This record gives sequence, structure tokens and C-alpha cells, in this order.
Amino acid sequence: MKTKLIYLENSYTFECSAKVVAAEGDELALDATVFYPGGGGQMADRGTLSWDHGRQQASVIALRKQGEVVWHLLDSPPPPVGTEVTARIDWDFRYRMMRTHTALHLLCGVIWQEFRVPVTGGQMYPDRARMDFAMEGLTRERLAFIEQRVNEAIEADLPIRVYTLPREKAFAIPDLIRTRTNLLPPDLEEVRIVEIVGLDLQADGGTHVRHTREVGGIRIVRAENKGRLNKRLEIQLVDELSGSNSDAALP
Repeated sequence: MKTKLIYLENSYTFECSAKVVAAEGDELALDATVFYPGGGGQMADRGTLSWDHGRQQASVIALRKQGEVVWHLLDSPPPPVGTEVTARIDWDFRYRMMRTHTALHLLCGVIWQEFRVPVTGGQMYPDRARMDFAMEGLTRERLAFIEQRVNEAIEADLPIRVYTLPREKAFAIPDLIRTRTNLLPPDLEEVRIVEIVGLDLQADGGTHVRHTREVGGIRIVRAENKGRLNKRLEIQLVDELSGSNSDAALP
């Protein structure tokens, strides 16, 4: 049993038809899904499944990926195996996650280019995101510089490419893994690559926008010391930029 992962093929697909292939309690598995189950700091999608020509509907309240199957937990008993359903995600939430995830890659790319320090953690939320770096001292000047460089990359409207490479070829790319520890499964045969052309290239399994300008802009709203060599930067997306906010970022 295997679920076709439509979100990996096209992050902009918000609806698909699918067939129920397994059910356990209030969970079901589909032969294809647009629902991103979460991972890598990105929250799982929200949305609904409908069937019987739209006369019946259930909310997807949680997701999990087990092996090659995505399980959808519903808020009511699932339809029988073999039922054709329509899976539809909350597009506004997904697109926010796409913009935010790309923003974190921009932040990571700029910091890697300028300071060559790895990522030690990260998490995305609907209204903010944070990323941790193995970095020494942060100053207001450095924060302002990082924020400016990220927003310049956004304004440059850099294209974003998503593709897969055989494991051996992927790991021949210098600095492909930006986390301090390689989190990729040892039996993974192909590696999904997200490339912000001219700025950043990483192994990644999440959803992203197609061009950096879709991010809008970012503010670094908080910076925290999490140890001598661990600094946490919290960002928020903005739709319009009007000067730096980095003076308010340091505690």
C-alpha cells in the first residue's frame, strides 16, 4: 500500500480525487493525497474529505506518515474502503506555510553564505517561525544586515526549483545538509532538493512557493541566546516593507 504524495509534485494543488484504501478507527489511508502530513518543522495541513457527491463531509484533524502511507484522522467515522472522496486542504493555511517555509530557507541561505554556521532547529506556526543557528554573538547591526539581505533576495524574485536526485549524486553536493545532524533516513534512495536559484540549495520535504517575491517580506522580531553557540531568530512575514525593525529584536 502506498499513497501518491501530490503535495511533493505540486505544492499549489489544493484538491484531489482519491480512493479510500484502508481504514482503522477514525483514520483512513488514501491512494493519493494533497495533505502534507507535517515534518521538518512545518505544520500539517488542515482541510476536509467529502464523498457521496458532497453530501457527506468530515474534517481532517490530524495526519501522520507511516512508511509510504499517509493516514488521515477524521472528526467522524470514515467512509468504507473503496469509497471515492474529494480531499481539499485549507489553502490559505497551506499558502502561509509555503511562504513561511521559503522565508526560513532564505534566512538559512543568507546566514550560511555570510557566516557558514549550521542550523540546529526550526519550527513554523501560522503567525511566526523560528530557526536556531550554531552562531556566536548577535548584535543589532548583524540582525539588521541579515534582515536586509533576506528582503533583498525576496525583492530579487529568485526562482525556486524543486527536484529529486539519486542519493549518491545528491550527497556529492557540498553543504547540502544544513542541519548539524543529518536527519535523512539511511535507506532513502532519492533526495528531494529545494533550490533558491543563486542563493540556497538544500534537501527538503516540505512545500514552497515558486518565486521568492511571493514571500512578501520578513521581519526579525526576536533574537534569543540558547547557549554560547546557539542563537534563535524568530521571524514574521510582512506584506509591505518600510524600514528595518531589527532594533526591537534583541532582548
